[in-house]
Amino acid sequence: MPTATPTAPSVRAAAPARRPAPEVTAPGVTVTDPALVRRAVKAAALGNAMEWFDFGVYSYIAVTLGKVFFPSGNPTAQLLSTFGAFAAAFLVRPFGGMVFGPLGDRIGRQKVLALTMIMMAAGTFAIGLIPSYAAIGVGAPVLLLVARLVQGFSTGGEYAGASTFIAEYAPDKKRGFFGSWLEFGTLAGYIGGAGLVTLMTALLSTEDLLSWGWRVPFLIAGPMGIVGLYLRMRLEETPAFAAELEKSETGRPKVPLREMIAGQWRTLLLCMGLVLVFNVTDYMLLSYMPSYLTSELKYDETHGLLVVLGVMALMMIVQPFAGALTDRIGRRPVIAAGCAGFLALSVPALLLIRQGSLLAVALGMGALGLLLVCFTAAMPAALPALFPTRVRYGSLSIGFNVSVSLFGGTTPLVVTALIGATGNMMMPAYYMMAAAVVGGAAVWFMKESAGRPLPGSAPAVEPGDR
Repeated sequence: MPTATPTAPSVRAAAPARRPAPEVTAPGVTVTDPALVRRAVKAAALGNAMEWFDFGVYSYIAVTLGKVFFPSGNPTAQLLSTFGAFAAAFLVRPFGGMVFGPLGDRIGRQKVLALTMIMMAAGTFAIGLIPSYAAIGVGAPVLLLVARLVQGFSTGGEYAGASTFIAEYAPDKKRGFFGSWLEFGTLAGYIGGAGLVTLMTALLSTEDLLSWGWRVPFLIAGPMGIVGLYLRMRLEETPAFAAELEKSETGRPKVPLREMIAGQWRTLLLCMGLVLVFNVTDYMLLSYMPSYLTSELKYDETHGLLVVLGVMALMMIVQPFAGALTDRIGRRPVIAAGCAGFLALSVPALLLIRQGSLLAVALGMGALGLLLVCFTAAMPAALPALFPTRVRYGSLSIGFNVSVSLFGGTTPLVVTALIGATGNMMMPAYYMMAAAVVGGAAVWFMKESAGRPLPGSAPAVEPGDR
């Protein structure tokens, strides 16, 4: 990788023609390659899309999976067992983050992201090949659990690595815009997975869905993984990590796990607070609300899902524009607006949803979706900017995945339990409001990063900005 040369500012090291790398010129300014930045964004976003494609498929085919992988006779037990295997993936995410994060700071972001892509694709593809309970008995749910653990472990290194990868490639003035495409991939993957299940449910008989149809969405992960791996392998390492390699006497930066945690504990708490409001609201809207519409408002599953898919399509349209807005006015104002919006509008939005008419439900869900965009557009750029280059991948992986496992992934379960314990159907709104308070406190303490170099990295500009 090219490096800064203080005594010869006009000299530029040549990069391989097949995979051009960003230039780094004296006095330590990285000149980004627009084509390479776009390729980096596509490669990173595809992994996020795959993760949420699987999430959408698994969530909306859970009843069928319960019948395939668990003993018959008790539909509730089957469904709980299926979601138990689903939840297991969240339990191992922090461990994946503790392995892949430090590894990404040691051997490079690109190599680790290629590895997580292989593991995610393999875990999802394997589910589509597992024989049913009727065929091999208890081995079926055991293999399902193993595949889910592989998925969860690899996911522990995916989001932090992908956001770090984009952030370290993007020019400082457009980091919010390029980072927003990471969550565009999330929404696209979820819509693709849930939409495919909806289409198959409509076209196939129950017998065909049980016998072979359920396998199709999982088997699609194979080709998706090959494409994603190809895109990631074609990229050079980020200029920020290349600079760390240059500074390391051994050629491999060595950062103890203790330094990533104890040395960054204040920033880790700040990261966890931001991730908490981001993921509680995310999982509430995209994971819990379809069940809420079905169980509480008696919407049939297809109509409830279509409402959520419509909201996600709206979010996809707004996402890049909101990302660009964070570059103009800052991450802090946009995240703060999201927290204030959830604090003020969660109750009115849920009351609209509970009114029950299609228009009221669409308005309430749409309002929550647009508020969520404040987080999905800003966080991919804001979170990597919390940590210096030396520990960025590792510390962000740990903080992000611990917060997701404790607060985000548990949101549907906790809210359901709160409703059962209190009988109060407004608990989803109160839970989002509590998350907004935590997020607001985190925003108060975070520093603005828009338009500024990442900590420990050289300024990054577009050609012509020098």
